Amino acid sequence: MSSSPTEAEADYRLIEALLPSVITAGKVILDIRERGHVVETKPDFSPVTEADRSAEAIILGALAKHAPEIPIVAEEEVAAGRIPEVDATFFAVDALDGTRDFIRGGSDFTVNVGLVRDGRAVAGIIGAPALSQLWIGTVGLGARRLSIEDDGSTDEPIQVRKPAEDGLDIVASRHHRTPETDDFIARFPDSRVVAAGSSLKLVTIAEGKADLYPRLGPTSQWDIAAGDAVLTAAGGSVLDMDGQPLAYGPRASHVPHPFLNPWFVATGGIDPFSSA
Repeated sequence: MSSSPTEAEADYRLIEALLPSVITAGKVILDIRERGHVVETKPDFSPVTEADRSAEAIILGALAKHAPEIPIVAEEEVAAGRIPEVDATFFAVDALDGTRDFIRGGSDFTVNVGLVRDGRAVAGIIGAPALSQLWIGTVGLGARRLSIEDDGSTDEPIQVRKPAEDGLDIVASRHHRTPETDDFIARFPDSRVVAAGSSLKLVTIAEGKADLYPRLGPTSQWDIAAGDAVLTAAGGSVLDMDGQPLAYGPRASHVPHPFLNPWFVATGGIDPFSSA
């Protein structure tokens, strides 16, 4: 369900109000990496650090201030067993997506805040601290990229592109590429494949620098909601394997938590199923 003009404008104002907290969380992440940190392992064998928890605490504090009535589904909160009851509207937060890249000294990690309403991602912020960039999107009002440098900042609209005539550019996960993903990519024999981490795969399409991102493997809603909102606001979409917009909300039958995603394909200007 799409947002009404009034809802979209309210979503936009809320996202704008949350920008400083995303920037602050990014600075804290970089500071922690600079001074050193301990890597722990969660029950699902994924890594977690002080940076994950500190950044999430900053985002949760900002959400409590600006939207105290909206439940929050946040990665580290869920990992600790704190899973809220949600209704039609909730936030999905991954305050450090791409922890492996963060640990290894790379730049493909992001801060993600997505707003979900009626099963759809309707607004989001993605911050890339190591790149000094942010992306924001509100469905119905468009998407933007913000660059924050020492000598000033820039703010420009972004949108998806039409596919190139010489083949597609496909973004694939750097650390979680599956055989099923490779099989899907093989259906586009003239494509060029670029590996990337975190939600940067989604904004690459939103910026018009790539055409598809197939994810035929496990993800959680906090990994995707912010990027889905930015991509959709830029004219693209995130589709499940039935070609329907990716749906959000608890799925009672899923383990280890009820906010897992089905497989999906993010796309800019093509139907990834009829074209394959």
